[in-house]
Amino acid sequence: MNGSAATSEEGESKKSNQWTRREAMKAMGAAGLASLAPQVSSAADRPESRPAAPDQPNILFILTDDHAVQGLSCYGSRLMETPGLDRIAEEGVRFDNAFVTNSLCAPSRASMLTGKYSHEHGVTENIFGDKEPFDNTQMTFPKRLQEAGYTTLQVGKWHLESDPSGFDYWKRLPNQGRYYDPVFLEKPEDGGEPNRFQESGYVTDIIVQDTIDLIEEHRGEGEPFCMLSWHKAPHRGWKPAERHEDLFTNAPFPPPPTFNDDYFSRASPATHAEMSIANMPDWADEQPDGLSEMERKHWNYQRYMKEYQRTVKAFDEGVERLLDYLDETGLADNTLVVYATDNGMFIGEHGYYDKRFMYEESIRIPLLMRYPPVIEPGTVEDRVVRNIDFAPTFMDIAGVEIPDEVQGRSLRPLMEGREQADWDEPLYYHYYEYPGPHKVRPHYGIRTERYKLIYYYTVEEWELFDLRRDPHELQNVVDAPKYRSVVRDLKEEIQARRDQYGDTTGKDVPL
Repeated sequence: MNGSAATSEEGESKKSNQWTRREAMKAMGAAGLASLAPQVSSAADRPESRPAAPDQPNILFILTDDHAVQGLSCYGSRLMETPGLDRIAEEGVRFDNAFVTNSLCAPSRASMLTGKYSHEHGVTENIFGDKEPFDNTQMTFPKRLQEAGYTTLQVGKWHLESDPSGFDYWKRLPNQGRYYDPVFLEKPEDGGEPNRFQESGYVTDIIVQDTIDLIEEHRGEGEPFCMLSWHKAPHRGWKPAERHEDLFTNAPFPPPPTFNDDYFSRASPATHAEMSIANMPDWADEQPDGLSEMERKHWNYQRYMKEYQRTVKAFDEGVERLLDYLDETGLADNTLVVYATDNGMFIGEHGYYDKRFMYEESIRIPLLMRYPPVIEPGTVEDRVVRNIDFAPTFMDIAGVEIPDEVQGRSLRPLMEGREQADWDEPLYYHYYEYPGPHKVRPHYGIRTERYKLIYYYTVEEWELFDLRRDPHELQNVVDAPKYRSVVRDLKEEIQARRDQYGDTTGKDVPL
């Protein structure tokens, strides 16, 4: 991987043109992103300056770990500015209702690769004890694209224990990896054991540079590439780059509205879980003596947020570098750029850290896409999409037939702004891991536009939230007489989705 970004006069000219376009969109952004979303549904309607969609575009899939949608300024966050990620939203589409189907790292990544629910691809939990690793012989979108002539590449976090399969080259972190001087495993040329080596530097910067080098090395081979740039940040064990160690030092973060949630009316799993910010062990030896529980909670929150957002900062800078590289090399108009994270994250909401629960902050993820031939700049899409929709989308964009076993749907109609009368489908969710870390009870549930019904089947308790009246999910109204018919209908809906997706795991719905 000895290639480098283009620095020719032609490249500088393209960069200048891209910056002019970007600044113009930023200026228009003052009127709101939604106003930048004209619907273009056919080539005849497309402005002449927009290129025709190629049969097999390049794909750059950028993934982070545990990045809360509440932390991106393009989603309205005031916690910090994320100009790199905002640029994808400004130049493409921002999905406002993107969700995971099991809020945990390994299961979600397997769902993204296969387009299937956890019970189908076999990874229901993170890898613990006798749990099986991801079966890398099964169908994945990289395999399908590789068969269709794509050069398939992966670098960074993998977290599926078994080695990547279906890639021409891969270089992954073992397990969680580490932020400084990380160890990597690399695909062997002879089919033997992976090469293991250590590199000096900060893991985010290394992955970004590797992404650029790999694309540069392979882009002139006449084949489209599919590049998975999968990052460790901002997973727990937060260690910022040295250049960001003092960021936010004198800028306290305001706690979210539900920071002091008392879980009144909620099912017992809300208090049984061990993910309270007040009891975070991460900096216990650094806390001042004599703090009350509430003082300790606020102290931990400030430390948590500063370390968390500092790790995001280096990643966001990396996104800017990647986008600049695509612009400079002329690849931008022929490359689908996708940004997502593997699951949501509590950053103080309900007094929690981590994820797992079917509450909004845990299951909702940022999803941004830029692909000039079909996506209008500044588009905002509010229809529900899921992580199982990623694989069929990549196959559809690449002109590859989507196998019947895939349970997700291609997002291409939404990317193109087309009406889809049959798109309105509730989200079915199923979380398994227990006790594991944090002791979140197994549960499944359904989320419609207005309601969310959750069943903690090992303790046979329910939660119902009216999202229109209670968007912060503070009032469990499952026993309220006025919602009796809603509960009945939603139970039937859960069973219908379990039948649809063939999920026989956990207990049946008591109708």
